[in-house]
Amino acid sequence: MSEAEFTIIDSLVGVDPAQWQALAGDNPTLSYAFLHALHETNCASPHTGWTPRYLVLHRDGALRAAMPLYLKDHSRGEYVFDHAWADAFHRNGIDYYPKLLSAVPFTPVTGSRLLAHTQEDRQLLARAALQVARQLDTSSLHILFPDEQDRQALAEAGFMLREGVQFHWENAGYADFDAFLSSMKMEKRKKLKQDRRRVLDAGIAFEHLAGGQITDEALRFFYSCYVSTYEAHYSKPYLSLKFFQRILREQPDSLMIVLAKRGGQPVAAALNLVGGNIMYGRYWGTQEFVSGLHFETCYVQSIEYCIRHGIARFEGGAQGVHKMSRGLVPTPTWSAHWVADRRFADAIADFLAQETAAMDDYIDELAEHVPFKAAC
Repeated sequence: MSEAEFTIIDSLVGVDPAQWQALAGDNPTLSYAFLHALHETNCASPHTGWTPRYLVLHRDGALRAAMPLYLKDHSRGEYVFDHAWADAFHRNGIDYYPKLLSAVPFTPVTGSRLLAHTQEDRQLLARAALQVARQLDTSSLHILFPDEQDRQALAEAGFMLREGVQFHWENAGYADFDAFLSSMKMEKRKKLKQDRRRVLDAGIAFEHLAGGQITDEALRFFYSCYVSTYEAHYSKPYLSLKFFQRILREQPDSLMIVLAKRGGQPVAAALNLVGGNIMYGRYWGTQEFVSGLHFETCYVQSIEYCIRHGIARFEGGAQGVHKMSRGLVPTPTWSAHWVADRRFADAIADFLAQETAAMDDYIDELAEHVPFKAAC
C-alpha cells in the first residue's frame, strides 16, 4: 500500500466532487454539494464560528479518506451539549475554546464522520485527528453523531463515547397508512386519528413537493416559516435562503417539502432531506396556529410519504418524547470525545459512565411505552 499523505484544508474548492462523493455515499448531509453550500453561503464559516479544518488523506494522488473538521469558538448548532464542560473549564481558569469538532453543522443526523472505504483508513483518520487537535493546541476534539463503524475506530483510538437518544420511525413494510395505523395500540391510534381530523376540520390540506416539484416560490414560503420558528424563540436562524436555494439547484432530489394549505393558500411548511432510503426531518414553521398542525405537518405527513414511496426510515430530528405518540421510537445516538487535559478527561470519563447508565435506563423505560401493539 502506498504511503498516506494527510493534509488540512480550509475549503472544498480544490477537492474533486466525484472523489468526495465516492466517500460520502448517499447520505445527503455529507455530500459535497451540501457541505460546500454551507461554507460558500457563509452559514458555516469563520464569521459564524465554524472555521473549516478538514482532514483529507491522499494516496497515489487520489482522495482516499476525509473528515469534516471545524475549529469552534462556541458550542451552538451542535445538538450535543457540552456547556457544563465549558463552564467547568472557565471556572478553573482554563480555556475551553477553541475546540475541534467533527460534525455536519446544524445537523443532528447520524452518519460517517471518518469518510473512508476501509476500517483501516478510518482508524488512520481517527489517530490523525488527535494529532491535529494537539497541533492546533485545542482543548478537546468532539465527533458528533458518528455511525457504528466510526464508533469502533474512535473507541480504538481512545475516544470517550457519549450516548444520546433520538426518535425514529421504521417502515415495517406497511401496505398503506391504514396498515400503519392498525399496528398501533387502540388508544394511540384513536388519538392520532382525532388529531388528524382536527387539522382537516380546520380546512387544511397537504401537498408533498419533491425535487423538481419544488418551486422557488414554495421554497421562499418555507423559508419564511423557518425564520418565524426561530423568531418565536427570540433567536436567529442558522441557515440562509441562499443556502436552501443552492441545495435546490445542485441537489434537488435530496429535498422534500410538506406544504399545508387552506383555501389554496399556504399556511405552514416542513422541509425534509432524503437519501439512502432514509428521510430526515429537519425544519418547519407556520404562519398561524392550528391545533395539531405541527405534528401533522412534521411527522404524520412525512410517515405517510415514506409509506407511499417505500422509504425505510424517517428520522424525526433532535429530542422530543412527544414524537412517540406519532409512531417514532427511541433510538440511541452517539458522540465521541477526547480532552487534552488529563484531569478534566478523567472527570468527564466518570461523568459519562454515570450518564450512559442513566441513558440506557431511560431508553429502556421509553421502550415500554411505544405506541405499537405487542408482537405476537
